[in-house]
Amino acid sequence: MTSDLRFDPAEVTIESGETVTWENDSNVPHTTSAYKQSLPEGAAYFASGDYESEQAVRQSTSARGFLERGETYQYTFEVSGTYRYFCLPHEENGMIGNVIVE
Repeated sequence: MTSDLRFDPAEVTIESGETVTWENDSNVPHTTSAYKQSLPEGAAYFASGDYESEQAVRQSTSARGFLERGETYQYTFEVSGTYRYFCLPHEENGMIGNVIVE
């Protein structure tokens, strides 16, 4: 998570069972939230702040899940497929990424 409102890298390929760690390296808060429609069949929803759905992320009025500089969020991917995710406050700026699980 960078100051230029990007995930770096924007795409990563991992093996099933591996964990991805997102770290905020910028001075602005960021989030990591899955796009529900992109989840592979059988995959659980993930989001910083441990929201149970994309709808809950979008409807939240709190800063729960916002990562400040130096904070991290981790998620272990168990189901193969492509997972698209976004940063809620910077989605309109194109802060979107992909995790490909083989």
